[in-house]
Amino acid sequence: MAELSRLRKDSGLTRADVAERIGSTDTTVWRYETGLSRPRPSDVSALTDVYGVTGEARDSLIQMAVEARRRGWWHPHREALKPGFDSYIGLEAEASLVRSYEPLVVPGLMQTEPYARAVTEATSVITPSKVEETVSVRISRQQLLHGPGDPIHLVAVLDEAVIRRRIGGGDIMSEQLEHLVHLGELPNVEIRVVPFSAGAHPAMDGQFCLLSFPEPEAPDLLYLEQAASGSVPDDPEQVRRYASMFEGLCAMALGQEASAAFIAQMARRFSSP
Repeated sequence: MAELSRLRKDSGLTRADVAERIGSTDTTVWRYETGLSRPRPSDVSALTDVYGVTGEARDSLIQMAVEARRRGWWHPHREALKPGFDSYIGLEAEASLVRSYEPLVVPGLMQTEPYARAVTEATSVITPSKVEETVSVRISRQQLLHGPGDPIHLVAVLDEAVIRRRIGGGDIMSEQLEHLVHLGELPNVEIRVVPFSAGAHPAMDGQFCLLSFPEPEAPDLLYLEQAASGSVPDDPEQVRRYASMFEGLCAMALGQEASAAFIAQMARRFSSP
């Protein structure tokens, strides 16, 4: 960001001076200023404190950092994604915790490739090449669960309908459910099933995701998705309401072991001739 370079020069500070004040290195500051690295919003916040930038100018720089980090490896594929979802992928890549509720399908982070293809073909009016591109992006996102580096922590609450709904045939469903069982054994993945017997609950309107980030000052974000688009609402009260809703769903859901046992049972049922 060239503006960061100008602000530093106007302040009379060297890159080494700035690096010392923000607990970084002069090479990192140089990479930020030249655009070779995209600073996190928290990094820009720290830099604006050093440079004495406040008000709208500070907010504008932080927002530029947010938008810049939303552009990643997935950006060339954005035409194959629904509007708003490319921004979500960027935010998801920065998150340390993802809390997801799904009433109808397995979350994308946990889909097998055949299941992802069957879901995409059933829900999208796109060409076969775009189907494959969408599936490729979905599978690539799953590296977040396995590394490199620190994998994200995923807490997925699934309605029983997700486990029972046949998508792509019995073999595909059996493979998908077995995959869920294996994922649930990872230390950073928690899968819970809300049984039909739990009855009505506040989240019956549809799926949602809550994202938490490693920076203490970063607020949780909410992602809502519809058939044609996705959005990240700015209202903190709405985020709090959905966070409370998620806690309620966890209280209604089966425990992890009981959920895994139910999923495994359904996997065997789908694989039966």
